[in-house]
Amino acid sequence: MSIVDIGHLADLQHTRHSVTLSNGKRLVLFRLPRIGRSDSAVAPLATGNLDSWTYYAMEAECPHAGGPMAEAHIDIEDSSYIASCPWHAYDFNVETGESSYGIKACTFPVTVQDGRVSIHVAEAENLLLAKIEPVSEKVKFKHGPRVDPSGAATYLGDDASLCDWCNHILNTSNPEHKIELTTHLFSLFATREQSPSPMPIGAGSVTPPHEPPRQNLTQLEPGRMPKAGRGGNLKSRIMMLHALANIEQWAIDLAIDIMIRFASFQTIARDKNGLPQELPRTFFYDWLKVANDEAKHFSLLRARLEEMGSHFGALPVHHGLWDSATRTAHDLRARISVIALVHEARGLDVNPMTIEKFRNAGDGESVDVLTIIHNDEITHVTTGHRWLTWICQQEDTDPVQVFRSSVQKHFRGAVKGPFNAEARQQAGMDKSYYEDLYGQPWKGEVIAGG
Repeated sequence: MSIVDIGHLADLQHTRHSVTLSNGKRLVLFRLPRIGRSDSAVAPLATGNLDSWTYYAMEAECPHAGGPMAEAHIDIEDSSYIASCPWHAYDFNVETGESSYGIKACTFPVTVQDGRVSIHVAEAENLLLAKIEPVSEKVKFKHGPRVDPSGAATYLGDDASLCDWCNHILNTSNPEHKIELTTHLFSLFATREQSPSPMPIGAGSVTPPHEPPRQNLTQLEPGRMPKAGRGGNLKSRIMMLHALANIEQWAIDLAIDIMIRFASFQTIARDKNGLPQELPRTFFYDWLKVANDEAKHFSLLRARLEEMGSHFGALPVHHGLWDSATRTAHDLRARISVIALVHEARGLDVNPMTIEKFRNAGDGESVDVLTIIHNDEITHVTTGHRWLTWICQQEDTDPVQVFRSSVQKHFRGAVKGPFNAEARQQAGMDKSYYEDLYGQPWKGEVIAGG
């Protein structure tokens, strides 16, 4: 038995933390409001305020397929907290680890004594804390009275399909409404997945817009955008965050668009005796999770811009990411390859350098936001890699070759470094994917993110 000291209670104010132990084992620590019940299995002292908060610890990887439980969706069922894996919606009681699917996750008792939090690990001796990092799921909506003349966001009825919702979000130009509707759709879809009446997909019933509309933005071609500089002054940092916020808003639409545009996709049968495969419902859940994350990212960046005295829309923006979406609108394999495994993977390369610029400038608040985005984007590249691999498995093709061929045909420019090989490998992409890879001739820079 090891009793691992995690830190001061006052320092653990996020709803969840990623915990790495000295033996490399990874856990997730949840901080959740106490449920009013008398039979809780959690130690009585495992609260920040005895009447307010309860702490739970469980293994960081879903025992089904290794999904990141730090990104789990949390619900309350029968007076217990249930964490649902973001990959395939496997549900686990955070106290007992039990699942309705018949498998079990490892959970660990948490205690608080003398203002310090400890996790009890039974299977090993002399373990210590190696690293603890906050994991944010916070979406920042605008505060104060709403002065937007467009009023409140419009919600669809109970009979609306996923494609109805996706089309509605894509056609929503108000960025605040887009955030609100996207986070609502993810929660609604995830909740109904575990009910007798899951949301219908509605494949083929709605045609998505050629390009999502934007509200009160000045758009330029990507090559004409002003340079943001190195982040050494406030103006430069605002320009950098504004550019990232624009990318994140497009990233919401890209994750939404992949679901509606390819809802009717079927794999190519391996032989004459084989059957084409439709996309499983977990495909839609996974990309809704990505869209929800992108809405979170946009909200955090937009709020940070306002804290710095600016606002989203104060500077010109470009639609370069949507250009890539247009060029891949005919083929799901190409869409995943170019958007998730080139543009978003490029974000893994440049994010650490951007974070370092803000850290050197003493802008800790922006560093926190950018760190959240970087950690989430690793899971987004993982999602793209997982679904391209799934398609290739059904079609008996090589995902590396499918990826490289798609990039050569549909991407403009070279896939060039420096590469964050560690983060790319963590997302499933080894060097065989991206080394010595060129798309169509192009003189501009590769847009990072998406």
